[in-house]
Amino acid sequence: MERLTPLSAAFLQVEDEDANSSLAIASTGVFEGPAPTREEFAAHIAGRLPLVRRFRQRVRQVPFDLGAPVWVDDPDDDVAWHVRATSLPAPGGAVELHRVVARVMSVRMDRDRPLWEYWLVDGLEGGRWAVIQKVHHCMVDGVSGAELYHLVFDDGPQPRPPAPDDWEPQLEPTSLALAAQAVIDLTLTPVIDLRAVGSLLASPAQLARRALVTARGALAYAASLVPATSTSLVGPIGTRRRYTTATASMSDVRVIRSALGCTVNDVAVAAITGGFRDLLLSRGEEPHAHAVRSLVPVSLRTTGEEAVPDNRVSMMLPYLPVDVADPVQRLAEVRRRILDAVATGQPQAGRDLTSIARHEPFPPVALGVRLAFHLPQRLIVTVTTNVPGPRQPVFVLGRRCEQILPFVPIADRVRIGVAIFSYAGELTFGVTGDHDSAPDVGVLADGIAAAVAELLRATAAVRSVPEPSVTT
Repeated sequence: MERLTPLSAAFLQVEDEDANSSLAIASTGVFEGPAPTREEFAAHIAGRLPLVRRFRQRVRQVPFDLGAPVWVDDPDDDVAWHVRATSLPAPGGAVELHRVVARVMSVRMDRDRPLWEYWLVDGLEGGRWAVIQKVHHCMVDGVSGAELYHLVFDDGPQPRPPAPDDWEPQLEPTSLALAAQAVIDLTLTPVIDLRAVGSLLASPAQLARRALVTARGALAYAASLVPATSTSLVGPIGTRRRYTTATASMSDVRVIRSALGCTVNDVAVAAITGGFRDLLLSRGEEPHAHAVRSLVPVSLRTTGEEAVPDNRVSMMLPYLPVDVADPVQRLAEVRRRILDAVATGQPQAGRDLTSIARHEPFPPVALGVRLAFHLPQRLIVTVTTNVPGPRQPVFVLGRRCEQILPFVPIADRVRIGVAIFSYAGELTFGVTGDHDSAPDVGVLADGIAAAVAELLRATAAVRSVPEPSVTT
């Protein structure tokens, strides 16, 4: 039996603790026409099932939380149930598509089935159509979710033949078997821990360096226990969502990156910071220096692990400098804070904490997740996740994908989240908001676009300054 990691299981536990959250992630591919039929698309997906084993598995809880949930084969293998279809009302523009995405992502997934769905959306203007790819966060993180575009779709207009398929579902374990195996695992945990300690002690220098970095990162995390300044960005949420997007040309972002000495991620986070500043000002609130702390996921995957169906992320918790009005200074401050978070070992500490959790008995780990979820503090105000997508166009049934729109879920008291996704020369920001408490997510999206434009203008000014003459 393959168990969920503690991090993957946590996404299920958060749903159990919060009736208003749905922790599925998604991306929406907009394709050139004509749209295929639901039956054609379902047949295409059926031909790719052997490439994504999680699409044929569902989650089983272990009785009394004695062990982490397990993946079990689903004998039904009903592809048609997972492929849905809907149409946009006229005029079929971005607003109508965003509303459909928000509606689809407001609904929790059925835990009794494999946790994936594809929604065919026709009626887009220009004869186009879209596919909403919805999977639960316990199955994939952003990177492995993006990799589905290579597994399920095609890299060229000529469709690949269906993958060879000799799959036979394994018998599902009984509840008694699940409980018995969990008890055995609990018994063996101390032995496994001793082996892990022994391997670390074999290299004392490496152990000391790792312990130092982890301790520094843990101290940096401890500083995050101070609540952020109270704003309307944090508070109770409902079950319904809002969704909108902003886009930027990757070529423009690279110009900014080269001229101002930063990374693409720095530019993206600075643009989001500018958007939150505009949103707070539009609400008549002061953009304080400690008003917006963001959870920034950091991928821990190495080359070749992109398609592994799992969650392999750590995190950083920087404040976004919404108090800085100048766009160039704001970008510089974003870069400094991200570098500080890395230097203080936050990603390393997050990795080690999740690694330690994997070697601990599951009952106390599960209890720890529940206690952490109910901490009555405003620790995190938003989430900003950046996922690199395919650099070259992808296709499905011979149709080219023109654009990919990312979606990040929100939960607890986080009312707004932003996902960043790069695809085929375009950087897209997907903004998720609580339907009732964040009706103005469009202000944030417009602010993101405006912040990129401001940086580009500032870049032009920097590039127009003549090089100083050199005399000897």
